[in-house]
Amino acid sequence: MKKILLSIAAVSAIAAAVPAVASAQAYGYDRGPDRGYDRGYNQDVGGDRVARLDERIDRGIRSGGLTRNEAWRLKGELRETARLESRYRRGGLSGWEREDLDRRYDRISAQIRYERHDRDYRDGRDYRDGRRY
Repeated sequence: MKKILLSIAAVSAIAAAVPAVASAQAYGYDRGPDRGYDRGYNQDVGGDRVARLDERIDRGIRSGGLTRNEAWRLKGELRETARLESRYRRGGLSGWEREDLDRRYDRISAQIRYERHDRDYRDGRDYRDGRRY
């Protein structure tokens, strides 16, 4: 009898705990490090983001969506922004500095997207008529 009562008590304790854990999930603006209002300001502003942007540039070169000159320019801007972040971090990041870095990384991301889809192909193709120049 004691075993059955203990089993029932354990199951009911787990059943009561599951909804409490599920209700602790963040909804709205807190979903994920780069979404919503805070956009990951409590985390490293550039660390993983620099690596992701660099990888996007490399993929653009491999796929032919970015020319070497475009990639060289984008990587230069990414390096300069990473250096700026390093200077900002020396004295601790203020809110303005975080926003500035976020804007700069967003702009680089938009430039990568634009350059990869601007129909300026590395092998000389032009999308409109398929001829090589």
